[in-house]
Amino acid sequence: MDQVSIGSFKTTSKSAFRNLKSAILFSPLPFALSLVNALLFALCVSAHAQQPAKVPLIGFLANTKLENPSIQPFRRGLQALGYIEGRNIRVEYRYYETKRELIPPLVAELVQMNVDLLVVGAPPAIRAARQATKTIPIVIVTNQDPVEAGYVDSLARPGGNTTGVTNLTRELSGKRLELLKEIVPRLSRVGIIWNVDGQDIGFGRGFKEYQAAARSLKIPLESMPIRASNLDFDGAFRVAAKARVNGVITLSHIVLNPYRKEIAGLAIKYRLPSMGEIEEYAEAGGLISYAADEGERYGRAAWYVDKILKGAKPADLPVEQPTKFRTGNQSKNSQTDWLDDSTVGAVPGG
Repeated sequence: MDQVSIGSFKTTSKSAFRNLKSAILFSPLPFALSLVNALLFALCVSAHAQQPAKVPLIGFLANTKLENPSIQPFRRGLQALGYIEGRNIRVEYRYYETKRELIPPLVAELVQMNVDLLVVGAPPAIRAARQATKTIPIVIVTNQDPVEAGYVDSLARPGGNTTGVTNLTRELSGKRLELLKEIVPRLSRVGIIWNVDGQDIGFGRGFKEYQAAARSLKIPLESMPIRASNLDFDGAFRVAAKARVNGVITLSHIVLNPYRKEIAGLAIKYRLPSMGEIEEYAEAGGLISYAADEGERYGRAAWYVDKILKGAKPADLPVEQPTKFRTGNQSKNSQTDWLDDSTVGAVPGG
């Protein structure tokens, strides 16, 4: 049972007021006033000590709830730092399911909840978060150059309320072409699957990066544009196969990533060795992927969360670049059986 102590006078909370009442009533006035003041002070201190510590609230905006490659690494990162969801940290997850129009209202909802920090990844989500708040810290995990995109002043000194991790997706374009060339010695023309609607939000740079890398490697490219309003993947593959494309690379994009299994399946159907910019592409049946370690990126996002909750300012936390890269490949699947086959790129039924 709780005790109340005033000098050498100690009693349990159950009898505290009864004993103190007697002491006050039968004591000289100055001493009685001292007892009253001491009692009030003790009660204030006790009430303050019993107030529960504030549990930080994090807003996490992601594309999709199903098969999301970012959530589990983020949770593991938090756990490694001593955070347990529901106990000493709360995370409110919101999903826009590839629907860009849902992003601003979802961000606004999280901001209105007075979250202590936002974690966002896709460019539309980053921009929406930065437009919604200038004070809530924002941790980003982006494929873009955050300086060029205008998210931070510099990698070393971000400034403002934004910092995080960039994964150099675009800077790896040349490396991916080189790897595909090594795996497919007869590689003569590469198709690039990309979301043409993404040009207005910075994704058009992805195709341009491959064009620059392809020129240095003397490998012609074939554009395989996809629109969110018309996801005609089979039509794109048929056109590419007729153009004698014999290798395909799929760009990472919030519209394309959920369809990685369908894209990998069509690559097999059209006998086209295929590469993806995310680890999950090879797991979905593609031949190979080359990407920054996804677990490391979102594990580091958790590190930023921890630092900011402990008082660090986003403006002073440098943006990090990945140190680990993963080459995912299917050591045995339908694509590995015909890499050296003369029918690579043949149009089914053609």
